[in-house]
Amino acid sequence: MDFKLIINIIGLIALIFVLYKMQKKHLSFTKRVFTALGLGIVYGLILHYVYGPNSDTISVTKDWFNIIGSGYVRLLQMIVMPLIMVSITSAIINLKDSKQLGKMGGNIIAILLITAAIAGLVGIMVSLFYKLDATGMLQGSAEMTRAEYLQNKLGEANSSFPQKVLDFIPTNPFLDMTGARNTSTIAVVIFSAFVGIAALGIQKKKPESLETFRNIVNSAHDIVMRMVTLVLRLTPYGILALITNVLASSDFLQIAKLIKFILASYTAIIIMFIIHMIILALFKLNPVIYLKKVFPVLTFAFTSRTSMGAIPLNIETQTKKLGVSQGIANLSATFGASIGQNGCAAIYPAMLAVMIAPTVGVNPYSIGFIAKLIVIITISSFGVAGVGGGATFAALIVLSSLGFPVGLAGLLISVEPLIDMGRTALNVNDSILSGVVTGKMLNELNTDMYNDPALISVESDEMHS
Repeated sequence: MDFKLIINIIGLIALIFVLYKMQKKHLSFTKRVFTALGLGIVYGLILHYVYGPNSDTISVTKDWFNIIGSGYVRLLQMIVMPLIMVSITSAIINLKDSKQLGKMGGNIIAILLITAAIAGLVGIMVSLFYKLDATGMLQGSAEMTRAEYLQNKLGEANSSFPQKVLDFIPTNPFLDMTGARNTSTIAVVIFSAFVGIAALGIQKKKPESLETFRNIVNSAHDIVMRMVTLVLRLTPYGILALITNVLASSDFLQIAKLIKFILASYTAIIIMFIIHMIILALFKLNPVIYLKKVFPVLTFAFTSRTSMGAIPLNIETQTKKLGVSQGIANLSATFGASIGQNGCAAIYPAMLAVMIAPTVGVNPYSIGFIAKLIVIITISSFGVAGVGGGATFAALIVLSSLGFPVGLAGLLISVEPLIDMGRTALNVNDSILSGVVTGKMLNELNTDMYNDPALISVESDEMHS
């Protein structure tokens, strides 16, 4: 093993030990996450400037660091499908009023789609403000390769809206439990809901069977939630490794070339975050308390770039910090990972469309173009996979629907990971927002729990045992 690699690994182990000592001292979960983020940024920058982002040492070091970073993400992804299944089924069979299920799902989806439309408009307006234009942009070999890849993926993503809706319905739920399709998450939700509704249907004729099934599902739910707790204890370590890898391997020279697009992207993301806070305020909910409580899950989403992997922490945050009921939290976290993603399915394709429009002779300031783009974004935001690459599918769908060349999206390959971090955090925040607002609308939000500042670091009490 190379001496430099050994030094790098020892450095990471030392930082992990610091986080471990913080855990042993029962410092809050939020403080440990924030510390992990800061240590990762500093260590990543040190590795970046010592070795260079494209060096063999960094490449090999990333592989070793991924054991912790990507390993943590994989553990979360491992429990996502079991969590969705038992959570949705348990929520339905324990409902006091089964009629609430339709209201929950309808409200959550409506909020996700409305915010996606708003996010699309924000993306368009910010792009016009920054005067983004893909005309004359040069393509290197990496960008050309990416463009060819996107062109090949077009057929996979280009399907009609009715077909997208049809794809939600599982033909083989066991296949969807493996996450094999872009719509697997929603398909598993539908299957689990079907199981729960079927169970409620035997309540009068076979109450003893329902009670037995309810006990089995509730026991399975308790076990899965314990698994979630065990994995979430590792969050600070996972964030440390993930952010270190990002900073160590980022090519800042390439990033500088597209700094205007990066600034525009984060401007749009920040504006949309502010709009989310305004929505909370309109429902008489304190945005500051909300931000303090969701910080750990947003930090994970930012560093890991996976809305799907954030589902366990998302549900935990909603139910144990924000006072959202289990049923609403389960639905909003799972729906939000595939529907109406504000960052990946709205802002990103909107900005690309505005950039590319002048290259094909379309006026991006046209009201007709803007209205058409927002409608397409809202409809196409169904079924965008909540993992890395989901934004690519969203962009392919929107650009192809407009008749624009999809290959030009390859121009942004060098800054894609950096922008995707902010997009994913926005996606996850939107799913949490939909749960909180739905709970408020249906009078199922525990406002005392929401406003309790003592619950900001509630995980830390459970994750030391």
